[in-house]
Amino acid sequence: MNILTCEGVSKVYGAGDNRVAALSGIDLTVDRGEFVAITGASGSGKSTLLHILGSVDKPTAGRVTVEGTDLSGLNQTQAAIFRRRKVGLVYQFYNLIPTLTVRKNILMPLTLDKKKPNEAHFEEVVNVLGISDRLEALPNQLSGGQQQRVAIARSLIYRPALLLADEPTGNLDQKNSGEIMDMLKLSNRNLKQTILLITHDEKIALEADRIITIEDGRIVSDERRG
Repeated sequence: MNILTCEGVSKVYGAGDNRVAALSGIDLTVDRGEFVAITGASGSGKSTLLHILGSVDKPTAGRVTVEGTDLSGLNQTQAAIFRRRKVGLVYQFYNLIPTLTVRKNILMPLTLDKKKPNEAHFEEVVNVLGISDRLEALPNQLSGGQQQRVAIARSLIYRPALLLADEPTGNLDQKNSGEIMDMLKLSNRNLKQTILLITHDEKIALEADRIITIEDGRIVSDERRG
């Protein structure tokens, strides 16, 4: 079952001599539960695509649908709410609130909506990510790898349709990078989470079940592994 559909998605910045086509006619579908890596060189358009899929940005042309919602029809406020509830975003930098405990950082999306957490789901997420013993710690008391696990837990707490990870291991050493990839694979397998991972690292991309390569704003290959 398709959870994500892109139809003819293009993104253009500037005009005239300053015109830059970041994306050109992207057609893409992702099924529920897939683990997809989107790879390409710097400037290929992969991060632009991720921002459009996460409703952070809008395409110049084309349409993106996530769980039946056409993102082009959302205003700025609606897009922010959709992003909080339906899209988990994980970046290279963890964006944790330094004055809040791990528990409160993870629950922040629910807190903003004044919703109580599902305790069983919360326990499952923190156990899968191996941070159940750090819930009362502050971010500055954690290693980089632990902080990224907290960021991933926060992105999963709302049971999002998509988890979008933009170079999530880019700020980590090899050991922590491997652990974060293991955690993402566990989330995909145990929590049935659909994941789109942006990376320029071929070794990281090979951890996914499907690898999409972008060059100059176009998909040039789409390989399903296994």
